[in-house]
Amino acid sequence: MTTYIVVADAARARIFTRDGIRLTEQESLVHAEGRLHEGDLITDGRGDIHESTATSTRSSGGEDVALHHHAELFAKQVAERLYRARIENRMAKLILVAPPQFLGLMRDKLDDVTGKLILHSLSKDLSKAALETIQNAVRELR
Repeated sequence: MTTYIVVADAARARIFTRDGIRLTEQESLVHAEGRLHEGDLITDGRGDIHESTATSTRSSGGEDVALHHHAELFAKQVAERLYRARIENRMAKLILVAPPQFLGLMRDKLDDVTGKLILHSLSKDLSKAALETIQNAVRELR
């Protein structure tokens, strides 16, 4: 069993395994809605933005309601992948790397047993970083 390292943001999650100090990217999950702007997410199904919804959302201080909802959905998808890796005995330890808000969402979505496998969390956005940069960032996290 190995250490899984998840490097994510609200739009992409890269899942690595570590053998010694070398990382190998196993999978990349993409959540296209995580890249959209709030106005692009509030539509009527035909692509037309509902002005009343968008206006009321802005005026109530909930500018990021739809974005947060999609980030939660994606965090749940990532958590489900990690759950499967755990129950299939492929993951012994876990390191999470993500911007603060998404890091919190991922931690919240993990089941209790998988959550206990977390060795370290790094509050940093490295989702688009080169492999070498990620490797250097997690090298000392054991």
